[in-house]
Amino acid sequence: MSDRRMVLVGATGLVGRSLIARSAHCRSFRLAAVARRRIELPRGVRMEMFVAEPDYWAETIAALKPEVVVSALGTTWKKSGRDEAAFRAVDEELVLAVARAAKAAGTRQFIHISSAGASRASRHLYLRVKGEVEEALARLRFARLDILRPGLLRGRREEDVRPAEALMQAASPLTDLFLHGQYRRYRSISADRLVDTIHGLAREKAGGRFVHEHDGLLRAARRHLALTP
Repeated sequence: MSDRRMVLVGATGLVGRSLIARSAHCRSFRLAAVARRRIELPRGVRMEMFVAEPDYWAETIAALKPEVVVSALGTTWKKSGRDEAAFRAVDEELVLAVARAAKAAGTRQFIHISSAGASRASRHLYLRVKGEVEEALARLRFARLDILRPGLLRGRREEDVRPAEALMQAASPLTDLFLHGQYRRYRSISADRLVDTIHGLAREKAGGRFVHEHDGLLRAARRHLALTP
């Protein structure tokens, strides 16, 4: 097992849980998670879980000194009570607080899960905030910043049941067939495949800012799988 450490924030969501479950198959990094509450770890997974209120996450990240930080933080417009301030508190303020803590701790690479269509010029609040956060992360000047822009995420959520999303997931094999050209970026991707992407990008040595949409996400995942015994 490598001595290099990867820290995950957003452990209780779909991607976070998948990253934890698949960590047993990744020997490039030692995974640790920072979260508000403890979750049950899958059988066979050995990792560190640090439970604290967000006000103390910076101290934890500073103590861990991770080489890579993965931000899988995010809420929904509905869960935020359809309140812009509450939505921004998670998707903007908390994400940037974690990023600043990572930068201060000497983290080389920050991997952030954004969304297909993210743009500060968007008329939709969700996508506009995502775009604003991407630009703010770029200003922190990590040695390497990876912005992931998946479309619909496929996978089973443990606690956060979303009936509309479940219907979209069921229809995605068909609807994806109609997304071509500039609309390919909105094609669905499984949480497990996105985790393969994260593991693949964490192996990259080149510095800079990189934005990965659907096809780029799949390419990075394939590179990782090709290098995994």
